Amino acid sequence: MTNHTTEHSTRGAYVNEGEEFNRDTTYIEDRIVADPTASTDGEHQLWAAEAGTYRLVAARACPWANRALIVRRLLGLEDAISVGLPGPTHDARSWTFDLDEGGKDPVLGIERIQDAYFKRFPDYPRGITVPAIVHVESGAVVTNNFPQITEDFAKEWGAFHREGAPDLWPAEQEDEMRQVMKRIYTEINNGVYRCGFAGSQEAYNKAYQRLWDALDWVEERLATRRYLMGDHITEADVRLFTTLVRFDPVYFGHFKCNRQPLTTMPNLWGYARDLFQTPGFGDTVDFQQIKEHYYIVHEDINPTGIVPAGPQLENWLSDHGREALGGSPFNTDAGATAPGPVREGEYVTPGHNPLYPA
Repeated sequence: MTNHTTEHSTRGAYVNEGEEFNRDTTYIEDRIVADPTASTDGEHQLWAAEAGTYRLVAARACPWANRALIVRRLLGLEDAISVGLPGPTHDARSWTFDLDEGGKDPVLGIERIQDAYFKRFPDYPRGITVPAIVHVESGAVVTNNFPQITEDFAKEWGAFHREGAPDLWPAEQEDEMRQVMKRIYTEINNGVYRCGFAGSQEAYNKAYQRLWDALDWVEERLATRRYLMGDHITEADVRLFTTLVRFDPVYFGHFKCNRQPLTTMPNLWGYARDLFQTPGFGDTVDFQQIKEHYYIVHEDINPTGIVPAGPQLENWLSDHGREALGGSPFNTDAGATAPGPVREGEYVTPGHNPLYPA
């Protein structure tokens, strides 16, 4: 069989016909830290965390970018780091700012995020991905290393956190949390793509089994604890949520992850609704953009480009019952509080989310 490679739109994802899905995980690994001179990270170029210096480019459609939007809002970094929101679809070149007036980002003045990549690396050879952080003055990309971006938001941008910002990386839980997040990433976050972009029936069957083994593990874990690490939200919950919120609208059908919908798994479905109804989570989600991205951009999987009308979304606001397990989203004993209202200009389009009726 001819070894045919098809490029996809999700962080350098690709599939070889007859083979298992692989993901390009080579990113720009520069970091933005509180004090570059005091950092022990000698492997990467370090930039100083300064308010107003950087712009987060994060498409609502993308699960990896959605993480950054959630963490930025939970920590109250809106005044420190502005946000650019590309539209849900793109071509082979990159994400575009087609939702902005004139088709250009109002701060960076560019039509495509690739312009910021090429500003820094004129011959950049890898995927043009979001989230990306751009240095506003130079217009050059700083990093697109999505797991490090949110970890550094929590650990390195503390001087700019809002009063009452939650501790998303509790030190006493970090070792276990990293293990949990690693399994969530390899088996669930990436597992749905492994199913959707499988290059053979054998590869798909293996991917499907791995995904559902992991989802069953999380379903069991959530039977006795309100959140993945216990009584309060952490980064681990952010990382799982962005896959769960896309599961029934996209992954169940489009990626053939169809053993059962999320709504039939009592613990995961209750947990997902609990998070969705928590300020900072559901108010970043645009279901219409999510569906348009996957069903329009993935032409090899959905050649007609038809975007499904369903599923109904009102059930995301139904009672979840997770309070019975104790705990609360924010650790009030440690002074944590919910973020305030969504900032002007950062609302999800009305009708694209049950929190924002048409």
